[in-house]
Amino acid sequence: MFDLAILGYINILFAILHLIPGKFQQNKRYQNFLFYSFFIINGILLTTNFIDYEYFRFIGRRSSFSIITADGMTNEIGGLLISYIKDYWQIPILMLISLFAFWFCLKKIKFQNVKTFSKSGNYVTLLFVVGLLFISGRGIGRKPISLVDATNYGPIGSSALVLNTPFSIMKTLSKKENLKEIKYFSEAEAASIFNPIQTFTYPEYNKKNVVLIILESFGNENIQRGQTPFLDSLIQKSYYFKNAFANGKLSIDAVPSTISSIPGLMNKSIISSGYALNEVNGLPKILKENGYETSFFHGAFNGSQNFDKYANVAGFDTYFGKNEYIGPESFDGKWGVFDEDFMQFFAKELNNFKQPFFTTLFTVSSHAPFTIPEKYKNKFPKGTTEIHESIAYTDFALNEFFKTAKKMPWYENTIFVITSDHTSSTGKELEYKNNVGKFRIPILFFVPNDETMIAVDEKNFQQIDILPSLMDYLQLNAKIISYGKSYKSKDDFVVNYLDNVYNLEMGDYYLAFDGTKTLGLYNWKIDPLLKDDLSDKNPEIKQKMERFIKAYIQSFNHRVSKNKLTIQ
Repeated sequence: MFDLAILGYINILFAILHLIPGKFQQNKRYQNFLFYSFFIINGILLTTNFIDYEYFRFIGRRSSFSIITADGMTNEIGGLLISYIKDYWQIPILMLISLFAFWFCLKKIKFQNVKTFSKSGNYVTLLFVVGLLFISGRGIGRKPISLVDATNYGPIGSSALVLNTPFSIMKTLSKKENLKEIKYFSEAEAASIFNPIQTFTYPEYNKKNVVLIILESFGNENIQRGQTPFLDSLIQKSYYFKNAFANGKLSIDAVPSTISSIPGLMNKSIISSGYALNEVNGLPKILKENGYETSFFHGAFNGSQNFDKYANVAGFDTYFGKNEYIGPESFDGKWGVFDEDFMQFFAKELNNFKQPFFTTLFTVSSHAPFTIPEKYKNKFPKGTTEIHESIAYTDFALNEFFKTAKKMPWYENTIFVITSDHTSSTGKELEYKNNVGKFRIPILFFVPNDETMIAVDEKNFQQIDILPSLMDYLQLNAKIISYGKSYKSKDDFVVNYLDNVYNLEMGDYYLAFDGTKTLGLYNWKIDPLLKDDLSDKNPEIKQKMERFIKAYIQSFNHRVSKNKLTIQ
């Protein structure tokens, strides 16, 4: 159905050009033009499918227009493209074979002399074929066929497999993600179920420095299995959230989630959407109002994934990328500065900031193609997947960072928040292949010399909970918009979105919701593979979770689309 849709829409023009009556149809140049343009356009569509042969397992959905056009990765794309062709050489070979087969079949079509219809017959044929292609493209439903329709034909977490990449690209051509105003409830009832307005009141501040470290691809499938000895040891000394989740599947989703408590509930990250310039009141602005100096560090090319733009919107005072790096020559040839050297630069640069300060570091080395410095080749365990060696290297770099940080005057008065941007999708265990496991990441708060912050918390926790949790730990006074909740809260929910499915974990249960109906209800703690659908067995739990996710979506869509993410 989705294959027919893209073929129908794309080839309507060729049907018109071939079937519209006229003597020009017998012109050889005209027919050659149609032949080559038909081959080129349909050939491009054919080859885009091959991109997702590998990429799908990383992002968990079909590639969109912004991904195909490398939005936010202008500087990196050259080096990455060469690396991907080298690492996944089978894919370009398959592309060429497919194009050759397509060309061969087209060339087999021979022109023949045929009797023509009457003029009216020609137009009837034209309208019939164009109408048939239009129906194929649109579908026969009340509404045109869309990406979300895939949830009706595939299992939760895999419905994108029934789509095709050209269709996904076509449906995401618009640079603006148009969120629809949804009215499941009246405003008052929706607010009584979920209200993002949160108020924090304390008699005095706890003005510790805040260092937020976002580790590339450090999902649960990559830690506590021999690759991350330092992080594993740090977990034992921290306030560790055992059941923690990312709010997106891409690095570009992690920044607004951790910094501004905004989940990624769209098919496009808010950073690259039409809402990128919405006013937000995240950690940089809140902490700056309380006397903090703020900064964002990312070892990649300046402009990578539009982090520098969002850092500006979020209110950071300064941004440090590859251009600002000072230290030994350390370019990995693809993304940016190797983690060890950039982390040392980061640790020393913090000495230049007046306390208290808030800073964020985003690492790069454990991103595909997983390059590590030549001097460390064969030093770290290879592990069982392609990412594990680079994970071990970044863990080593993190250890070296803390060795340096301990010598700094600001260390003892700092809370370190460590998390991952997303999972790596390379885990071998089946529990990491579904819509629960695909988001499982570590989140921990490490506070030197604070024994009250050494614990294992089993409540559901997520990236967007970091902001309100810091509000409570730092004892700040503010009224904010947050789609998360504090670690001190009794609430126990996590919300994320993938492949047109809203995922809600509440307590021991997981609900999959497509915006209209529940797709499944599972006890994910005793059924991690999500085999036993409890929708009919536990109608009360299903109804409670449905009400919550509907109120959550209603609030999110309204506030993001109307630029109401701050308290006026």
